[in-house]
Amino acid sequence: MFAATFNDPANPHFIPGARITTAFPGGSVDFPLSIDRMPRYTEKLRTLHGIEMVESPDAVAERVDAVLLTSVDGRVHLRQFGEIALRRRPTFIDKPLATTSAEAKAIAALAREHGVPMFSASSLRFAAELQAELRREGAAPVIGADFAGPMAMQSTQPGYFWYGVHTVEMVFATLGGGCESVRAFSTAHHEVIVGRWRDGRMGVARGNRCGNGAFTGAVHREDGSRPVNSAAGMPAYQGLARAVHAFFRGAPAPVAMEETLEIIRFLEAANESAARGGVEVRL
Repeated sequence: MFAATFNDPANPHFIPGARITTAFPGGSVDFPLSIDRMPRYTEKLRTLHGIEMVESPDAVAERVDAVLLTSVDGRVHLRQFGEIALRRRPTFIDKPLATTSAEAKAIAALAREHGVPMFSASSLRFAAELQAELRREGAAPVIGADFAGPMAMQSTQPGYFWYGVHTVEMVFATLGGGCESVRAFSTAHHEVIVGRWRDGRMGVARGNRCGNGAFTGAVHREDGSRPVNSAAGMPAYQGLARAVHAFFRGAPAPVAMEETLEIIRFLEAANESAARGGVEVRL
């Protein structure tokens, strides 16, 4: 996605002023969705976009002005970021930032220690309809949020960290930080995660494994509710690409690290709640 957006002028969503020049293939051998796509992706990046392949994340960081850390396996983000932090390159880390709160905090600590500008996010928080609703002038205060989407599970990515992160990010984009507890309920094909915020508001992330792949939801305000369809308008990943481009050029991080750390803890607590039959777990 990033390569086509930054390197291909024929792309209808091409963003000029940045180019991906160097990459490290990576891949986790115990995660088929990671390792199995590496040969195909590597060849495409090399032949279609003229990207040089190098032997390590540090070799990438040595050659570039900013880093896209897009490994789909959240378990490796701490190790890979640790390899490049000394280079102090502005860095985007794909969701999830990590698969435990401890590792997420360690990444944030490394970024602070070495002065690395960094953020992490799901593209879904940049969905055009959601952003338009959140920026709507004169809108009444937000009192709640409900979002739904596919929620596949992967054995190497704990519970909700694989796909639950998308709908949870949409909830947090709407309500902001400040969640104090979470309850999660799981059946063979459905997931419901309910967060309670300190001010009494509630946010819901619903998931399914029934074939419904749409990310949709509603933003609830004091004077009414409005639906959100992530497929409407500009693709969400293009919204993310524009945010990354602006960040690499000096704009503030579009998502505060404190919020990202709270999202990781939210997912961790939701996993604990689901495993314990839906009990309330405090963040």
